[in-house]
Amino acid sequence: MLLYAFRPGDARCSRAQQLIEPGAVLSVQTLNEFVSVARGKLSLPWTAILPALDAIALVIPEPRALTQEVHRAAVEISVNLGYHIYDALIIASALEANCAFLYSEDLQDGQVIEGLTIRNPFR
Repeated sequence: MLLYAFRPGDARCSRAQQLIEPGAVLSVQTLNEFVSVARGKLSLPWTAILPALDAIALVIPEPRALTQEVHRAAVEISVNLGYHIYDALIIASALEANCAFLYSEDLQDGQVIEGLTIRNPFR
């Protein structure tokens, strides 16, 4: 979802940009996936990726760290709910931050995990 905020020709761009606001919570794992998809799938150069990361950091300067506790919670989520570990890390970070909603187009829209509701922001 984060990547769309930096793709002006994409119809999802404005919605993605709305979700990047002060007070929003972002995990380091989300930043990792942003870089991975930008470099891998989209073949974007670092000259496009680094300014995007800087822009994100201006609005959300303190992403949630990947701690041992978050990792352990992610493993439990992966075991119990079948999510891939990388998705489970994002879910665990949102739970640790006491978020009410987690916006993702890749996870199960409407699923509630320990009070955290997953929402597809493009539906």
